[in-house]
Amino acid sequence: MSYSNEIGGLPGALNSIAAPGAPQSNTPAAVTKTKDALASSPEQADQAKLSSMGGLVSQALGGSDVRMDKVAKLQHTIASGNYSVSSSAIAGKVIDSLLE
Repeated sequence: MSYSNEIGGLPGALNSIAAPGAPQSNTPAAVTKTKDALASSPEQADQAKLSSMGGLVSQALGGSDVRMDKVAKLQHTIASGNYSVSSSAIAGKVIDSLLE
């Protein structure tokens, strides 16, 4: 006996006890009724309604907290080769991050 045989035989067993003399089908009655209801109903479009809060959130997320003047100054300093970082500062940050 295997599980697939037991599960595969389930629709037939259910149909045989459903109604005496009724035509048997491998499709459950609930699925058939749902298919019939969908076929006879007019097509409906999906709808979504958004509150005004969505616009406020969008505006808040759209703004940038990047200070372009600082970024431009840093880019210029790096491009000119004048940007230097203390190796002890880097080592300290690495150690601090490992201890967290």
